[in-house]
Amino acid sequence: MKKIKVGQIGVGHPHAGGKMQAFRKSEDYEVVGVVEPDETLRTYAASTGIYKDLPFLTQEQLLNIDGLQAVAVETLVPDLLPTAETCIAAGKHIHLDKPAGLSLPHFKRILDQAAQKHLLLQMGYMYRYNPGVVLLRDLLQKGWLGEPFEVHTVISKKMDAASRKNLESQPGGMMFELACHVIDLVVQILGRPDQVTPFAQHASDIDDTLQDNMLAVFSYPRALATVKSSCNEVQGFDRRHIVVCGSEGTFHLQPFGRPSARLTLSQAKGKYRKGQQEISFSGYTRYQDDVADMAKIIRREKDIDFSYQHDYDVQETVLKSASLPVT
Repeated sequence: MKKIKVGQIGVGHPHAGGKMQAFRKSEDYEVVGVVEPDETLRTYAASTGIYKDLPFLTQEQLLNIDGLQAVAVETLVPDLLPTAETCIAAGKHIHLDKPAGLSLPHFKRILDQAAQKHLLLQMGYMYRYNPGVVLLRDLLQKGWLGEPFEVHTVISKKMDAASRKNLESQPGGMMFELACHVIDLVVQILGRPDQVTPFAQHASDIDDTLQDNMLAVFSYPRALATVKSSCNEVQGFDRRHIVVCGSEGTFHLQPFGRPSARLTLSQAKGKYRKGQQEISFSGYTRYQDDVADMAKIIRREKDIDFSYQHDYDVQETVLKSASLPVT
């Protein structure tokens, strides 16, 4: 099968290298070039094995490559939306990394343009294709957990002073930077919240202004959800989790990186027995399933799993959770 020509714009996003590795390892793609106007970032990227032997091009050169179908937008956050809009205007499918900028009206304009052109805009939320999350969606779709009334999520890590300094100029703190990944999951499960109540503080002894300890509560007619994110937690990766409580069962996935789940059911469902059971997953590599799904959609072998409206609702909720404007 003919490979899909893909390029990448930007190497500065924290996920840029992982995405490039996923595209280069996939049999579905031919990576045709990379764009990075910042000389320091470009020099560093070129020195790593991730970008070995790939041509560094201008944005115009990349977008005019004959047969180019898709672009991974992996710039720094302030450049994500302008770059995405340029790619959509050029008729390219895009993978857009998170979070989707600071302007909700700008993001809406890009989504509308993508819809009009029948182009894929795949958001870079890294847990969408986690096997534990895939199972959770299946359980919810089948109704085996009953009616969800509670969702609780935590996504935290430990950051040193230098790493925090890089985030200090970006508004929204850890809710905007990190919790967007799990907000995407909550909106998948419960939809757009009726009300978002944010809480934020600076809890560290480090002398900066980063909102490093944040919580958001989502209200629904018959459900509540909490999203917690901090950059002060020792070994925070190990406690990243999501718990979904429904009228017929509870699903607890922890951690995300090495997914393991606990499922508790009021009645036996399919291959799962009544009561509590542990579920393990193997062979999970982050981003691998994202790029595989992208290829299927581009080849029109399947429809998108996440609608333009879903991505809009997620971004609106992210901004509200971080006390940022949505107009």
